[in-house]
Amino acid sequence: MSYRVKFQSVSKRYKLYSKTSDKLLDLFSLRRQGTAHNALRDVSFEVEEGAVVGIVGLNGSGKSTLSNLIAGVTMPTEGQVEIVGSAALIAISSGLNNQLTGLENIELKGLMMGLSKQRIKEITPGIIEFAELGKFIHQPIKVYSSGMKARLGFAISVHIDPDILVIDEALSVGDQTFTDKCMAKVNEFKDRGKTIFFISHSLSQVSKFCNKALWIHEGSVRQYGEIDEVISSYKEFLRVYNALSDEEKKQMRAAHWG
Repeated sequence: MSYRVKFQSVSKRYKLYSKTSDKLLDLFSLRRQGTAHNALRDVSFEVEEGAVVGIVGLNGSGKSTLSNLIAGVTMPTEGQVEIVGSAALIAISSGLNNQLTGLENIELKGLMMGLSKQRIKEITPGIIEFAELGKFIHQPIKVYSSGMKARLGFAISVHIDPDILVIDEALSVGDQTFTDKCMAKVNEFKDRGKTIFFISHSLSQVSKFCNKALWIHEGSVRQYGEIDEVISSYKEFLRVYNALSDEEKKQMRAAHWG
């Protein structure tokens, strides 16, 4: 079976600065400022077409960095990311311009995904109807709530109809009725054999929806495989981890990064 996504020894490194002036100094001075942070380190995996992969891990483990790499929002510092087909990221406010209206953002994101203006015009009514934003579709994104941003981002991404759908906690905001509506649409994508990455802290939701799981721990792949096996291992890890004191948790993370 052919793959849709392939990571080969991928690392992503950011620089952290204590204040904005340090970032400016780093750009224009010979003296290096800031400290390097490896959000991902030597990540390798391959996902076949039609797989539905749940990405799990503690906060700060690199899940969102991984989703941004799959969607092409950012590029790896080292290694190679191969994406076969188009990929769209659904995350709160991802790819949305706060200064533009909802309607203008539909056109912007469509153009960013390579759609023609004619195609964008054709899908716009469906996006507006699905998002259920009413008159707010003509208002700038900066006045939207997080739930409204998620609605618009989701509506745009699914109507663009990508080959790969990456959902990063976007269904954790808003009312249950709309969440159910979104899940019905995602299940439609699943039935059509689309490749889906699903990031959620709800392990029951991940177990129910996905057939594979990728466990990211402190920037590295801890385990990748069938959903039941990986989720079982992750739950056991959480049982042990949650029993630790705050100091013991810090020591565990320090040992990993040391």
